[in-house]
Amino acid sequence: MLEVNKIYQGDCLEVLKTFPDECVDCIVTSPPYWKQRDYGVSGQLGLEENYLEFIENLCNIFDEVYRVLKKSGSCFVNLGDTYFRKYVNDKAQTFRPKQAGKYKRGYDGIKVKNNGGKEKSLCLIPERFAIEMTARDWLLRNTIIWHKPNKLPESVKDRFTVDFEKIFFFTKSKNYHFEQQFEPHKTNNKKDRMVSHRAWDNDPSCARGAGEKAIMKFNPLGRNKRSVWSIHTKPCPEAHFAAFPEELINPMILAGCPEAGIVLDPFMGAGTTAVAAKKLNRNYVGIELNPDYIKISEKRINETYPQLKLAIKES
Repeated sequence: MLEVNKIYQGDCLEVLKTFPDECVDCIVTSPPYWKQRDYGVSGQLGLEENYLEFIENLCNIFDEVYRVLKKSGSCFVNLGDTYFRKYVNDKAQTFRPKQAGKYKRGYDGIKVKNNGGKEKSLCLIPERFAIEMTARDWLLRNTIIWHKPNKLPESVKDRFTVDFEKIFFFTKSKNYHFEQQFEPHKTNNKKDRMVSHRAWDNDPSCARGAGEKAIMKFNPLGRNKRSVWSIHTKPCPEAHFAAFPEELINPMILAGCPEAGIVLDPFMGAGTTAVAAKKLNRNYVGIELNPDYIKISEKRINETYPQLKLAIKES
């Protein structure tokens, strides 16, 4: 039986195999990126010799995610890309040496196979992942662009700074739970602001139906949310890296998970998905390989409960 509001410690593939079929409503997660960071735990995803092996391992995990997700469920996956690099060290092809910091970079001295990768070229890992997912029966409904307005400059002079990542919105079936989300919308264009297709009376720019009385209405909720989201990254001091911002996760949970439903994050990390789920009156289930991150997550979750109680008391 699945226990909710709990973070399971262990390899996510093995833990997922213990879950019953169709037991969660929504997936919101950000898997480790290939060759980006070594989290200090053996058996971790993301340190494979080549990106094709990484994609294969990742999609095998999402085969189990597919099984535990309800037919009406949604799956949101944030996945970043990387540039193919090589560092000459005894004539062996490796990724560049590690940078200073608490956590090792994933490509520190690890030999990689080429597999068609060309130095300085993007590996196109998110796109390859999405294609493989659709080949495994997932439906790709949206590619969401997470634009990062506060992206730090990159130390490159021969290309543009990358200030976005992709989030893929998958479903299992054509009929699924989805609560439409809205965003504020302002316009000075009368035609854009009209619900009626009839033109404004005596407005020469609206020739069609001229002379008819126009009906002007506004949707107080705004317009259907677009697929480019400009959201600042936020540091997580305890984890020493930038965590998933709650503002980024909230629309996914609100759209894809019914109230009191279950949100699963198989790569829980610092626990932002769990915190956001509880604030939105959803249950969470997390899986995390690193026990240190589970402690960070539990601390953040426990700090959330007093805030929720205060909000309920004041409402």
